[in-house]
Amino acid sequence: MRTNITPNTAHAIKLADAVSLWLFAAAGAVIAAWVTSSAVGRIIEVLPNRDVAVLATFAGTPAEAPIGPDGAPVTVALDQAVLTVPALPAASQWAIVVQQLVLMVAVIVGVAALVWLIRNVARGVVFCRTNTVLVVTAGFVGLGGFVAVPFFGNMAANGGFAVLSDRTFDNVIMSVNPFALVLWAFAVALLGTVFSIGERLQRDTEGLV
Repeated sequence: MRTNITPNTAHAIKLADAVSLWLFAAAGAVIAAWVTSSAVGRIIEVLPNRDVAVLATFAGTPAEAPIGPDGAPVTVALDQAVLTVPALPAASQWAIVVQQLVLMVAVIVGVAALVWLIRNVARGVVFCRTNTVLVVTAGFVGLGGFVAVPFFGNMAANGGFAVLSDRTFDNVIMSVNPFALVLWAFAVALLGTVFSIGERLQRDTEGLV
């Protein structure tokens, strides 16, 4: 069965709503451009593999910070820090490159899918097979990026720890928040279900006309 994605004047949205949607799409395009620029810059920074800055996550590791009277050191629990590594192992170096590529692709694909969805909605086409696919694609691509980006970042950080500590410091922790992951997956599944049901109801309604 073919999906109808021709403009539907009967379901056309108001001009103010259309303007809001297109402003949202423009904001998404700006974000995609900024992420792409940042990712390319990070890759260029990492490729020479000299004094590489790596964001590392700690599990409450004790550290001293000069925050006492007259700058006296005080012990604090370290959650995150930027490590400057003279040279990363090849696997960790390329983990950063892959991390930035995954981030860039996830954002570009997600934004492109949402812009296409906004275009269809602005033309009065809300529930159709194309829109369902776009919503699910944007959601699962974002979900994949949410998991993969910190995973590769953790690989790079572990390489930095290995170099700086001569493999004597073990800091393997989970870098993805399980609750946020489940919540995101639930939201994606819910949106996909809503659009799928809406598509079916609209198809049945059109069949009665």
